[in-house]
Amino acid sequence: MNKNDQQFVAQKIRTQYMEKQSTELDDLRELDARVKRPANVFAYIFGTLSAIIMGSGMSLVMTEIGAILGLSSVMIPGIAIGVVGLVMALINYPIYKGILNSRKAKYAPEILALSEKIMNK
Repeated sequence: MNKNDQQFVAQKIRTQYMEKQSTELDDLRELDARVKRPANVFAYIFGTLSAIIMGSGMSLVMTEIGAILGLSSVMIPGIAIGVVGLVMALINYPIYKGILNSRKAKYAPEILALSEKIMNK
């Protein structure tokens, strides 16, 4: 290994042990994540639940689970459960956008001021 390679490896290891100083760009990225994270978490959880509910209704209609549960007619309850899951999946995106837009409105002045400061440097 030549001297330049050794210096590169030493510098790479050294940077792992240095204190990371937060920059304004890092602060802007954190603010952006703070805006988007709650909406994303809600959308993933609500979407997963709606898919599970819709799948439960489908499997109630298409399999022998209804007979095991002692239901004589599974078509109507299965379709109803599936439609509830479908409606939940359909309203997931509008709710997500509502959460995201309200968070954007809340943090917009702070993000715009910080981004303006970064761009005018």
